[in-house]
Amino acid sequence: MRIERAEVIVTSPDRNFVTLKLTTDDGLTGLGDATLNGREQAVVAYLAEHVVPLLLGRDAHRIEDTWQFLYRSAYWRRGPVTMAAIASVDMALWDLKGKAAGLPVYQLLGGASRTGLLAYGHASGRDEQELFDSVRSHQEQGYRAIRIQAAVPGLKSIYGIASNATYDGNTGVRYDHEPAQRGGLPNEEDWDTRSYLRHIPTVFEAVRNEFGPELPLLHDGHHRMTPIQAAQLGKSLEPYGLFWLEDCTPAENQEALRLVRQHTTTPLAIGEIFNTVWDYQQIVREQLVDYVRSAVTHTGGITHLKKVLDYASQYQIKSGMHGPTDISPVGMAAAMHLGLAIHNFGIQEYMRHGEKTDAVFQQSYTWQNGLLHPGDQPGLGVELDTDEAGKYPYVRAYLPYNRLADGTVHDW
Repeated sequence: MRIERAEVIVTSPDRNFVTLKLTTDDGLTGLGDATLNGREQAVVAYLAEHVVPLLLGRDAHRIEDTWQFLYRSAYWRRGPVTMAAIASVDMALWDLKGKAAGLPVYQLLGGASRTGLLAYGHASGRDEQELFDSVRSHQEQGYRAIRIQAAVPGLKSIYGIASNATYDGNTGVRYDHEPAQRGGLPNEEDWDTRSYLRHIPTVFEAVRNEFGPELPLLHDGHHRMTPIQAAQLGKSLEPYGLFWLEDCTPAENQEALRLVRQHTTTPLAIGEIFNTVWDYQQIVREQLVDYVRSAVTHTGGITHLKKVLDYASQYQIKSGMHGPTDISPVGMAAAMHLGLAIHNFGIQEYMRHGEKTDAVFQQSYTWQNGLLHPGDQPGLGVELDTDEAGKYPYVRAYLPYNRLADGTVHDW
């Protein structure tokens, strides 16, 4: 089964997506997600200029060998651009192998370890009532676990609030509950950690009082705290029994998580900006996290992320794969196949894509009773309508950034 054609397809239905499409000499096609939010064209160039020429004529069955070749032969290793490019090849090869075998990918990974995947959605609000309405809306959609993000009094616009729809000085609009905005420049948001630390515990107290103790609640700190601030927040949230606190401090400083662990028993989730198993070595070995947050799309594909999760399983650390709308339906399907097969699945982030995206990417995965399932079509179970994709050309979009009150750029 030789690769005869490799195409890099860029489309922007509800947001920008980068998809690799491989076609074999016997007419099978495989898809891979290479989307890197706000830096999509960097991966497009990496694939088109450097990877596609290497794929033509290769045996599509040799997934591990192709992965090692693309990773090691470049000499320059790791990083989000490289690993997203490799991930798209890896996903497309698994898609091809499943179609050739007549089996869904999860069957090739060892078969199902569960009947479905618990998923969480994103509730948010500018005030208490709007937040409560958002939680109820997610419950009506079937979510059994919900992430809670709330505006902070005195701050105009911060991460995670879907109703922040327009921005001063920027003609872009927030779309599909996605923080990247179409426009010429990134939006500047404001931040004050002390105000945040005072306010967020009161938000969770109100949510618990309204919705009770059983609903699993999550929260994303989004890299904005120092280690001691993260420890303070984790401790102050303990009475509300969070499922996890995500990205409480920039994870590049992995030793910082020792300090956080010393002060709080709130479970920690880290890794959406990690790209390889080597990024996880210390924090897994020292059991400084409870959930691995990497995306299949940004971590070298199914082949490599499975190795990360197998390593984590030795330390009773579970998966919590990244799954907002900047992961395409192809990347989401890959995550579902992997999550269904591994033993140490924890939870799957799941934000529904928009109607235009669903028209471009035809999906077989299902959402029922709060559980995701990748479906049983051969391969990944997602097909790309190239005619529909062609209606939506690339539009430049950037993620926002933060400044403090004194003008200092801060982690967003």
